[in-house]
Amino acid sequence: MRATVLHAPGDVRVEEIDDPRIIEPTDAVIRLTAACVCGSDLWPYRGAEPVDGPMPMGHEYVGVVEEVGGEVATVKPGQFVVGSFVASDGTCEICRSGYPSSCVHRVFMSQVGTQSERARIPWADGTLVATPGVPDSDLIPSLLAASDVLGTGWFGAVAAQAGPGRTVAVVGDGAVGLLGVLAARRLGAERVVIFSRHETRQRLAREFGATDIVTERGDEGVAALKELTGGLGAHSVIEAVGTQQSMQQAIRSTRPGGHIGFVGVSHDVSLNGQELFFSQVHLHGGPAPVRRFLPELIDLIWQRKIDPGRVFDLTLPLDQAAEAYRAMDERRAIKALLTP
Repeated sequence: MRATVLHAPGDVRVEEIDDPRIIEPTDAVIRLTAACVCGSDLWPYRGAEPVDGPMPMGHEYVGVVEEVGGEVATVKPGQFVVGSFVASDGTCEICRSGYPSSCVHRVFMSQVGTQSERARIPWADGTLVATPGVPDSDLIPSLLAASDVLGTGWFGAVAAQAGPGRTVAVVGDGAVGLLGVLAARRLGAERVVIFSRHETRQRLAREFGATDIVTERGDEGVAALKELTGGLGAHSVIEAVGTQQSMQQAIRSTRPGGHIGFVGVSHDVSLNGQELFFSQVHLHGGPAPVRRFLPELIDLIWQRKIDPGRVFDLTLPLDQAAEAYRAMDERRAIKALLTP
């Protein structure tokens, strides 16, 4: 089958690799209907993470089940499914506590690779959720978003305790940040402020429910946010980047007693203990437990109550995956969808 493989920073190729097969009785094999490039895929693409020889790429996916192992009970061949970017058994104590992304048997789907024609899904029962039927084609981008960026933005909003009467600030205007805006408004936030310098992203943030745009970054951005909030800062902040500057900006933008949901993949972030101590903020985040939210998110999408697929502003065939990476790396696209 054809699959996207990263050979070295900046060197993305679509090439023939072995077809996936059932290895464990808890596996499923799906044929991908759509996949995409994630902002976190850009870290190794840019050389910010090591590339140890050719590595399969992709961890977001929707498709049709082709084959299941003997112990799989909740999905069957022919069903359209959405899966989390982390495979989880769904039965361990950590999964049952609501954190399947830290399952004791977890498998990050980036180790499998889903920018491909087909994929093996470990722990199918704990990872995949079947849709009520075969989706209309216009729902597929939104269902694909649920696999990671929607679920991650949603977790960021939940972890930040976004809700009625609260002002939420969003640090990061990529797909996760934009969908954090959507989630915060859906959860009832009164005011949503996004830090963004890009007109197209600002426009989409407004359409998702942002009430205010702050174009400044760093301490200037913090000052602008404080001015909007009577000098206090936001009740809830979603950190959706993962850099030192973004985390500092999130902490400094949060009022004492407020909550930060940090969901940007951390790269070289270190916290000043004294600043954190005196900030009196709550920190909660990490890899989003997307599987926990999938049934609810799929239902909202199916009923057309939310349309997160609008973050995809570039659609290309799988064979043009290299261009999808270039477009996102150069910020010519918010998020690129690939059609196998």
